[in-house]
Amino acid sequence: MADKIKLVLAVLVLAGAVGAFYYFGNESVLLRVFGILAGLAVSTAIVYQTAEGRRAWSFLGDSRTEIRKVVWPTGKETNQTTLLVIAMVIVVAILLWLLDMLLLWLVRMLTVSGG
Repeated sequence: MADKIKLVLAVLVLAGAVGAFYYFGNESVLLRVFGILAGLAVSTAIVYQTAEGRRAWSFLGDSRTEIRKVVWPTGKETNQTTLLVIAMVIVVAILLWLLDMLLLWLVRMLTVSGG
């Protein structure tokens, strides 16, 4: 129950920060953005105090670890793959266009000769 209260409090803090952003519309945008960032920081700190927040933080840390394990392609590999995809899209588009022309021709032949 305490976790739910903390989550509601975090949402209220964040909603208050957004509300203050619009309420103080005549103030500097920089100050209003700092206000929202402060509200977000406080809201995040409150959420972190819950079990769900700690699990989410752990998940983010594990995700970061897994991202670091990924072997990213080189620039040359990326360019080659992109060009291959573009070429295949063009080939498939031409084949579909030819199939469409064939079907159009067949339908015309059937409707003209059958009428």
